[in-house]
Amino acid sequence: MPAVTANAPPNESDTLTHWLRKNRKKNRTTSFHREAKGSKLSQLDYSLIMVRNRKFLLEVIPLTGRAHQIRAQLSAVGCPIAGDVKYGYRGNPARAIGLHAQRLHFEHPVKKESLTIEAPLPSTPYWKPFLDLA
Repeated sequence: MPAVTANAPPNESDTLTHWLRKNRKKNRTTSFHREAKGSKLSQLDYSLIMVRNRKFLLEVIPLTGRAHQIRAQLSAVGCPIAGDVKYGYRGNPARAIGLHAQRLHFEHPVKKESLTIEAPLPSTPYWKPFLDLA
C-alpha cells in the first residue's frame, strides 16, 4: 500500500512494532513503544521507494490489522502521512491524506475464488509527483 509522507522515515526499510490503543469516542489511535493497558501488538513493514518534491513515497505492508495502524505507526516514528492532520501533519491543501489502497487481494466470500482489485493512484497534489510510476 503506497503512502506519501513529508518527512523521511528513520530507515530506508524497517519493521515497526508498537502497541496501539483505539479511543472510539475520539476515533483516534495512540501508539506505545511497549505494552500498555488495553493496547494490542501492531506491526508493519515499510520501504522507501523514492523522494520527489520533498515528499517521500513509501510502500507499507501492515502485518497486523489494527484501526488507524499505518497512520498511527508512521506518525510515531516522526513520519506522518501527508495531509493527515489527525496524526501530526501540518496543513492539508488536498483535503485528503496520502494513503492509498492501490491493490486489494481477497477470496470471494461465496464463490471462493481469488479476486484482485486495483485502483490507480489519485491525481491529488500529494500523488502528482509519483503518477508516472503507476
